[in-house]
Amino acid sequence: MGNVVQFFSNMAAPGIVMDSNHQSNYKLSKTEKKLLRKQIKARHTLLRHEGIETVSYATQSLIVANGGLGNQVSRNQLLPVLEKCGLVDALLMPPNKPYSCVRYKTVEESKTAYDTLNGKEIVDDLGQKIILYLNFVEKAQWKELGLQALPPGLKVIEEIISSEDEKMLLESVNWTEDTENQNCLPDICESILEKWLKEGFIKHKPDQLTINQYEPGHGIPAHIDTHSAFEDEIISLSLGSEIVMDFKHPDGMTVPVMLPCRSLLVMTGESRYLWTHGITPRKFDTVQASKGHKSGIITSDVEDLTLNKRGIRTSFTFRKVRQTPCNCSYPLVCDSQMKETPASFPESDKEALQLEQDYVHRVYEEIARHFSSTRHTPWPHIVEFLKALPSGSLVADIGCGNGKYLGINNELYMIGCDHSQNLVDICRERQYQAFVCDALAVPIRSGSCDACISIAVIHHFATAERRVAALQELVRLLRPGGKALIYVWAMEQEYNKKKSKYLRENRTSQGMKEEISNDASVQELLVKQLPNVGNQDSAHSVSSINDFQDGGCNSKNVANSKLPIHTNRTSFHSQDLLVPWHFKGNPGKDKRVEPFGPLGSRDPGPVFHRYYHVFCEGELEAACRTLNNISILQSYYDQGNWCVILQKV
Repeated sequence: MGNVVQFFSNMAAPGIVMDSNHQSNYKLSKTEKKLLRKQIKARHTLLRHEGIETVSYATQSLIVANGGLGNQVSRNQLLPVLEKCGLVDALLMPPNKPYSCVRYKTVEESKTAYDTLNGKEIVDDLGQKIILYLNFVEKAQWKELGLQALPPGLKVIEEIISSEDEKMLLESVNWTEDTENQNCLPDICESILEKWLKEGFIKHKPDQLTINQYEPGHGIPAHIDTHSAFEDEIISLSLGSEIVMDFKHPDGMTVPVMLPCRSLLVMTGESRYLWTHGITPRKFDTVQASKGHKSGIITSDVEDLTLNKRGIRTSFTFRKVRQTPCNCSYPLVCDSQMKETPASFPESDKEALQLEQDYVHRVYEEIARHFSSTRHTPWPHIVEFLKALPSGSLVADIGCGNGKYLGINNELYMIGCDHSQNLVDICRERQYQAFVCDALAVPIRSGSCDACISIAVIHHFATAERRVAALQELVRLLRPGGKALIYVWAMEQEYNKKKSKYLRENRTSQGMKEEISNDASVQELLVKQLPNVGNQDSAHSVSSINDFQDGGCNSKNVANSKLPIHTNRTSFHSQDLLVPWHFKGNPGKDKRVEPFGPLGSRDPGPVFHRYYHVFCEGELEAACRTLNNISILQSYYDQGNWCVILQKV
């Protein structure tokens, strides 16, 4: 297996370069002061968000703030500007980052670029003016990663048709006519399919065609085509323009694949049944700069990445309608084989209790040891809350998990409880006081606690009434004047233009953004079928396009009563959903898990699903305000969570 490189850095920033042994009496002009402020701001931003440090002396390497692919600045735009100052040894442009790193042959050339280009205005690929800010860095480092292979069963065939056939296909589509009564594939499609069959590119002749047209900036959500609706082989012909399509395995690994114009994408087996595929809505794709690279994986080689402007793309997607139930090897994501999963949205308290039992309590009991091994770092604001409490306070941690907060402040009397016996056992092994109970009925005397914490618990209750009941139970435990700190998972995983740690840790094969969102602005959808074929839903799947059309936090995302399965490390598109837990260890036998099988040479192990209700901004605070005898002291957002500190009055 080959190797690719990912950009890493150990860098820092100057303002104005000067001899560290001498003071400078030089008085800065107003323009120079403004430039210095911008440089310093760029330096702090790079350090805070990227861990990049700069240095106050001249080196061969410079970090170029605002000169990155994430700012729509392509390699072809930036490199000529840099080369005017000297011989460029390397230009490193990490994907989706607003900066780049240039290394000159000599320090003198680097100093020339620093003096010449700081504050220089350039125009990006969208025609917007961008000002560059440069700082010296000591060195750039690379980390080698194994090159990700194409998903099993996936292939891309370049130049599958001629430009003449492409033109005929595009002209055969009438975007204005009513398509309901059209039940014939165009004649040109019939002949092309016969040719592909004869040449062995496909194994089965499709009987259904979906045509989509995408303007630059449009996309489609990550999804799996419904197993029960269509047979194994799904093929898609790209016309008019190339595109990058993202394929994602349930363990979180994303593989961006270039689909050139006039190429055929063939999905079979694992790539068709298990991996989601989607197109991120954007106007530029990050692609290989080398001319010889056309189709296939977009690697992480930061010395060979640039931007490619999207054009109008038309896709002809062919499928064969399934006549019998699907019996594939992936029952967890197969609607034909699903019995209990995906779970339905509860319509009664009894159903809610059963949902929590199956998709919260039983799951945590199974994954307790593995879960505990990933929960070892206390969150700073929770530590701050606990350490600010008076010495001798009695504090209850309701839903304490492995007890990572029970030992934070030795001057407190802390006791924990959790529904999971196995998690409580871990607490006891660590010599903490903990017991098993239901968070809706905690066997602690009313008004006896100086403080309570509820961290990542209430979002597991399946109805609004049960979530309020859990909050009421916390208040019951508090003495008058006692405080409770509550954390729940937030729907908004990007807040104030900053991604949460959950999104930032998305493991893609090149660090590419995972902004999968529904885009209803595709120009037209045209579905054509051969005669004698019944109607089938072509846009429905386990994580179907319909799952993403919620309308925001005020809507109840239960259009078909089934809970969608979330794709890990991506933005939420439903408030109520099942989140996969990829288990490592010996899970035993359970109908709620499925060994996905190897990804490359790795076995990710079985996958459990946990129920969550993710909270929208203001929702937790509003739920707290329904309680009697409380005041809200503070409400804030912390790394993808909504948080409230309340006090019993």
